[in-house]
Amino acid sequence: MIELREYQQELLNKARQSYANGYQAPCIVAPCGSGKSVIIAEIARLTTKNNNRVLFLVHRKELIDQIKNTFEMVGVDLSLVTFGMVQTIVRRLDKTPKPQLIITDENHHGLANSYRKIYDYFSDVKRLGFTATPIRLNGSGLGDVNDILIETVDAEWLIDNNYLAPYKYYAPTLIDKGNLKLNNLKEFSNRSVDKEMKNMIFGDVIKHYRNLADGTQAIAYCHSIEASKRTADAFNEAGIEARHIDGKTSKDERDSVIQQFRDQKITILCNVDLIGEGFDVPDCSTVIMLRPTQSLSLFIQQSMRGMRYKPDKTATIIDHVDNASAHGLPDMKREWSLKGKKTSEAPDTIVRQCEQCYAVYNPHDNDVCPSCGYKPPVEERDVDMQVDRDAELKEVTKDDFKVTLNFKEPKDCKNMQELYELAEARGYKKGWAFYQGKLRGFI
Repeated sequence: MIELREYQQELLNKARQSYANGYQAPCIVAPCGSGKSVIIAEIARLTTKNNNRVLFLVHRKELIDQIKNTFEMVGVDLSLVTFGMVQTIVRRLDKTPKPQLIITDENHHGLANSYRKIYDYFSDVKRLGFTATPIRLNGSGLGDVNDILIETVDAEWLIDNNYLAPYKYYAPTLIDKGNLKLNNLKEFSNRSVDKEMKNMIFGDVIKHYRNLADGTQAIAYCHSIEASKRTADAFNEAGIEARHIDGKTSKDERDSVIQQFRDQKITILCNVDLIGEGFDVPDCSTVIMLRPTQSLSLFIQQSMRGMRYKPDKTATIIDHVDNASAHGLPDMKREWSLKGKKTSEAPDTIVRQCEQCYAVYNPHDNDVCPSCGYKPPVEERDVDMQVDRDAELKEVTKDDFKVTLNFKEPKDCKNMQELYELAEARGYKKGWAFYQGKLRGFI
C-alpha cells in the first residue's frame, strides 16, 4: 500500500462522491505527470478489496504490462482483474467475466465503436475513465460516454509544486498550417506535411540541439518512419549517439534500445508516435518535435515527455514545426467540457474495408477492424530530408498567448467578455460573440 498525494486522494474522493450523486460514468482528468497509474491502482485495490471485479481497458498491450506492476505494488487482488486490450475484449464479450467496475485508460479513445460496444454489453456496470485531454481529434467531447468530468490540479500547479519540472519552449513561426491537409483520420497527412515542409526541417536540428540542450538525453518525434531513421543518421554523423525505433521494431530490439537509453549509452531516441501514451521510457530532459499534429492529446503527451521532476531540472522542448501555435504551451490552463470544442467543418464520412474479413467500418472510430481485429499497416512514404539552416527558433512563453485555451460552450459563458475570449480561442470573428451575446441577453 502507498499513501496518495493530497490531490490524488481528492480525485479519488470526488469519483466516489460522483457515484453517490447518481453518476454512472465519470471521467477523471489527470494531467501528464500527476501519477495517474497510482490513482487507478488504488481505485482497483478498493474495488477488489470488496470482492468486486474490475475490467481494465487499454488500447495498447504495453500499457497492460506497465499497470500490472503498479497494481501488484499497491496490493490489488489480481484474481479479480481482467486486463484487456479493447480490440481483444470486444471480440470476446461473452467470455469476459462481468465486472462491477470498468476502468478505461486514455479515456479520450472511449468514443470509438469498439469501446462503446463493450460499454453497451455491460450497460449496467459503472465506469471510470482517465485522461489528460478529454477531447477527441475532431473536437468532440466525451459526453456520449461520460456523464461528469472530475478535475483538481492542472499541469501549471504540478510545476509550481515540484511534481513536474519547469521547461523552456523553443519554436519557429514559419509553417503555415492552413496549407496542411487532413487525412481520413483528421490528422495532417504525410503528403501535405512533406509538401509544406518542402522535405525540410526548419532550423538546423543538430545546431539547435547543441545550442539549447547539448549533452542532454532527448526523444525526437518525426513525421514518418523514414524521416525518423534519417534524423537518427544525422545525429550519428554529427557524433551524437542516436537510434530509431518504431512499431515494427521487434520487442527484443526495442527493449535493448530503451535499456541502452536508460544506461545513457544512447543520447537521442528517434521515433514517430511510438513513445506516446503510457509508454515507459527512462527519464530525459529534452524533447525534439519534428512533426506537426492536430491532436492536442498527442501534443501534450509528446511535449511533456521530458518534464519528469528532478531537483534543479529544467526541461527543454525544441519544436521545429510550431505546434505551439495550434495548441498553446503544454501547461496552459484549459477549460474542458463534455461537449468538447466544435470545429468549423464536419468530419468527412469515410469508410475502410478490412483486408482480412472484408468488413466495412469507419477508420475515424477504429484503428483496427471491429469485426476481426486486423490492424492495417501504416503507409509510409520515402522522403528526402533536407535542412533549412537559416531558420531560427525563439523561446515561446505564456506572454505570447492572450487567453486560456477554452473548450467551453457559449452557454457556459457568464458575460460578453467570456464570449469574446471564447471566440478568440476558437478563431471566430467578434460578430459570432455578439450574436451569441444577443441570444443570451447580454446585449
